Amino acid sequence: MNAEPVLPLVGVSLVDTSRHDRVGEFRGVAGPYWSLRPVCGGAEWEAEPVNVRVASPMERLRAENARRDARSAGRIL
Repeated sequence: MNAEPVLPLVGVSLVDTSRHDRVGEFRGVAGPYWSLRPVCGGAEWEAEPVNVRVASPMERLRAENARRDARSAGRIL
């Protein structure tokens, strides 16, 4: 018997394994799916909770560096 995934706090960095390990920030629940927002901005996407895991420290660091690079290049505010 599989346990239900624990609902993360808003803003927690997660990895969607069904999308080539894409990192996103948890935004909330949309029906049976979790809404994730790309770290560097863009449209949110929905992921099945069974395909999502907490990002490792290295994955979080890479995502934060990508956000800083995009901000310094003027691609996000």
